[in-house]
Order: sequence, then structure tokens, then C-alpha cells
Amino acid sequence: MGEGTGEVGGRTMQIGEVAERVGLSLRSIRHYDDVGLVPPSARSEGGFRLYTEDDVERLRRVKHIVPLGFSLEETSRMLELLESGAVGDDPAVLDGFLERARRGRETLARKLAQADELLAELEGLAH
Repeated sequence: MGEGTGEVGGRTMQIGEVAERVGLSLRSIRHYDDVGLVPPSARSEGGFRLYTEDDVERLRRVKHIVPLGFSLEETSRMLELLESGAVGDDPAVLDGFLERARRGRETLARKLAQADELLAELEGLAH
């Protein structure tokens, strides 16, 4: 289904196309809808989720935030910051997110280095 129901305006996509474009599973996208993080902009007459480009961008952001270890509430607040483009009344919130994101990235980098070491060992056995 390429066109929306008129509720959203512009092109809408069903969940399968969105999953392919963003690189998330259908299950993850449904979960983000169920918890209110990324609800679809509309539903078809048959009840299928319909997503817009803005929804796709929001899912991409969630995909980048989740591996860094942020809670659902923190992820929601971070999305608000990113989408508004403004820090608002409390710049300490942004500073906290930045620090946590840096630490999360360091943790992921350590895990990746460990995985590389394991792969090197296994490849050594294979040769």
C-alpha cells in the first residue's frame, strides 16, 4: 500500500517496508508502537500500521539510542530533544545524555574489540 488514508498526508508505508528501510525487525517496530515510543501516524481501513518519513526517522533514532542503554523514558525524552532541536530550560539534561551516550559507546567499543579477539582466535583454529 503506497498511499495513505488521507489522515497523514504524503506517502505512507506499511511496516514491512519500514522494517527493511530502517533495518529493524517487525517485532521491534511493533514493540516501539506498543510502548508508545514510535506509534504509526495512521492505520489503514484494515487496521495495518501506516508510517510516514517522519516515523521512519524516529525509528532510526531509536535504533541508535537503544544499544547505548537508555531507558524507555530516557529514550522518549531524548527523541523530544532531537526532534525539537532545542535544549529548553535544562541544558544539564543534554549534558547527561551526552555523557551517558559516550559511556555507552565506549562499552560497545570494548565489546566489539572482544568479539574481534574471539573471531581472530576462531579463524586461527580454522587455518
